[in-house]
This record gives sequence, structure tokens and C-alpha cells, in this order.
Amino acid sequence: MGEYIEKGAIKVIEIIGISDESFEDAVAQAVGKAAETIKGITGVEVMRQSAKVVDGKISQYRADVKLAFTVK
Repeated sequence: MGEYIEKGAIKVIEIIGISDESFEDAVAQAVGKAAETIKGITGVEVMRQSAKVVDGKISQYRADVKLAFTVK
């Protein structure tokens, strides 16, 4: 999930991205929003996908992801 490092540590956090467009966009939203405050994200793993349904149609896509970044 993260880049190879010889020494040090990688931190992993779990967040949920939300989109009205697609699961792919929900993942992109999660990474993009996290990157506003977390520097050096090196990997993303999609753990779960779910959707909100209203009147028989998907109204919101959700992606539960784990993000990895190097601890400085």
C-alpha cells in the first residue's frame, strides 16, 4: 500500500469518501480531501463500497478507504 522505505514508519488511517457521481469519485474525494491536511500520502486501499438509495436509485456513493503516509 505504501512506498518502500528502508527505515522509519508508515501511518495508516481509515476514512470514508462520499460522492454523488461514482465509487471511483468517492475514492478520489477521500484522497483529495485528506491530502489537504496530510502530506506525503503514498497509497490507498479500498476496503468497502456502499451506496445510499432513494426511490430505487443510487443517490450517494461511499468508499471506505485506508490511506498510508510516511511518518516524518
